[in-house]
Amino acid sequence: MPRRALITGITGQDGSYLAEHLLSQGYQVWGLIRGQANPRKSRVARLMSELSFVDGDLLDQGSLVAAVETVQPDEVYNLGAVSFVPMSWQQAELVTEINATGVLRMLEAIRIVSGLNSSRHPGSAQIRFYQASSSEMFGKAAETPQNENTTFHPRSPYGVAKAFGHYITRNYRESFGMYAVSGTLFNHESPRRGAEFVTRKISLGVARIKLGIDEKLHLGNLDAVRDWGFAGDYVRAMHLMLKGDEPTDYVVGTGAMHSVRDAVRIAFEHVGLDWQDHVVVDPALVRPAEVEILCADSTRARTELGWEPTMEFPDLMRTMTESDLQHVSRERDYLDMLPAGVW
Repeated sequence: MPRRALITGITGQDGSYLAEHLLSQGYQVWGLIRGQANPRKSRVARLMSELSFVDGDLLDQGSLVAAVETVQPDEVYNLGAVSFVPMSWQQAELVTEINATGVLRMLEAIRIVSGLNSSRHPGSAQIRFYQASSSEMFGKAAETPQNENTTFHPRSPYGVAKAFGHYITRNYRESFGMYAVSGTLFNHESPRRGAEFVTRKISLGVARIKLGIDEKLHLGNLDAVRDWGFAGDYVRAMHLMLKGDEPTDYVVGTGAMHSVRDAVRIAFEHVGLDWQDHVVVDPALVRPAEVEILCADSTRARTELGWEPTMEFPDLMRTMTESDLQHVSRERDYLDMLPAGVW
């Protein structure tokens, strides 16, 4: 029998790459879909014939229990979250309900369906659980690079909520004997990244400027430094974490640091433009409490999981920029074909 995986957040960047990866490994893949959400208009649209879906909401405990009972998964990947950090200052309560308490609800659903009462009396059905932790938990990091033993110092409601999800996952592992792990993934990008995230904002903005649609690109702190990798690489690490004999938490990243300014320069150079002619630093886009430097020490993941990234950051930015050039060009051509006044 093929293994079954249930993915929350399946229509997001990571969810779509993970679904593709697990299907390639022979899995039956289910996606948790809330309410009237239409996956046919999402990143997994082309996979519809290979996927199954079940209703559920990270804000609703009962719906999660029902979803786990219906799917009877071997593995659950909790990728569902409000993932845009700046939004967490505007909607801190909602972000906490989804990114923190939502993790607890999913763990409870697995515990209830599996019949787990304590670590001394584990249930017969062992569902393996992956929690998407975040490098934003490190925040004002005490050391660089950061590893599994680095103290958390989150600098946003998002980071605080993710820290709760990380610790409650560990707590359920220790309290109920669950195979539950957290992957502390550093920033990972792709052409499927949402347009609100800085790397995609850059690649999309550069494409629009190159094609003569816009003249300027407004950004915040150009000096912020991150460890950016390719999302397709990182979902492989998620899968590897659930294949081990013992549940262990891992930090996943490239170990290479680049600034926002580096990302801007690479993208503009790809289209033959000077970034300084087009970028405007906007103080309104700077975070209330900035995270200056994040860089991963993923020695444990590389040694124990055999995981390695396949794409370096300059190639990633060039890939994203080229993808957005094609995307914006198609969009413009389509609009040019419409009769006057339609849009």
